[in-house]
Amino acid sequence: MPADAAIVAPATAADEGPVVALWQAAGLTRPWNDPVADFRRALATPASDVLVARVGASLAGAVMVGDDGHRGWVYYLGVDPQRRRSGIGRALMASAEDWLRKRDCPKLMFMVRHDNLATKAFYAALGYDAQEVVTLGRRLDGR
Repeated sequence: MPADAAIVAPATAADEGPVVALWQAAGLTRPWNDPVADFRRALATPASDVLVARVGASLAGAVMVGDDGHRGWVYYLGVDPQRRRSGIGRALMASAEDWLRKRDCPKLMFMVRHDNLATKAFYAALGYDAQEVVTLGRRLDGR
C-alpha cells in the first residue's frame, strides 16, 4: 500500500467536528439538513454509520451509510477538496458497499442532484447508473 493511501474506518464521536467541516468544505450540506444531527444519528444506531478516510493523521474524506431494512443508502460522500482525484472517493464508496454487503443488503441507492454532472460522472465511472424511479418527498418538520 502506498504511504499516502487512505485508510477507511468507522468514525468516532471525536470525528464529528472535522467530518462536518469536511462535508461543508465539499459543498454537501444544505440549510434544511443538520449535518451534526445526521452524524450523531448515524453513529447512534447499528443500522447506519459514518466511515472516514484518513491519509496519515489527516481526515481526507467521509461518507454516511445506512440500511433501511430493504436497501442501503449512501449520503454525504465527500473528499477534502485538496485531495480529490486521488482515489479516496472510490475507496469510501467501496467501503460503503462492503459495509452493506456484511449486512446482506441487496441494493445500494443514493441521490444526486440532477445538475451535478461531475458527481454523476464519478459514479458512472464506478459502474452506477440512473434508476428508473422518481424520488418524491415531503417535509415533516414544518420547514
